[in-house]
Amino acid sequence: MKKQVFNLEIKELKYIGILFLVFLVLFKIVFFKENLIVLFRNVLSLFWLFVLPGYFFMLYWKGTLGFIERFIIGVALSAALIGIFSYYLGLLGLNINYQVIVLPLILILFGVIINIRKTKE
Repeated sequence: MKKQVFNLEIKELKYIGILFLVFLVLFKIVFFKENLIVLFRNVLSLFWLFVLPGYFFMLYWKGTLGFIERFIIGVALSAALIGIFSYYLGLLGLNINYQVIVLPLILILFGVIINIRKTKE
């Protein structure tokens, strides 16, 4: 059972990698005068902030929702949660330089923990 879940996660992470390449090509088409390294960094930051936390957060619903549904809902949910948490952490005094690293990492770990607890049941 665990090997099947692991294989499914690897397959979906390959889809995310393909989506990353698609977004990189789209950004290169739209911003054709920009350097590829700059575009790579921008797409990577968008995926780090919105796609990966949303994907791992939505793993809880992998049995009921398809990959594309979880991807779209996850991006919107991640944008909302990072915006809200960033606001309140700013009020608490955490510098915005650290929030870019800390907030997505917290959401990713939270999603993984929820998914592990669900698979144990």
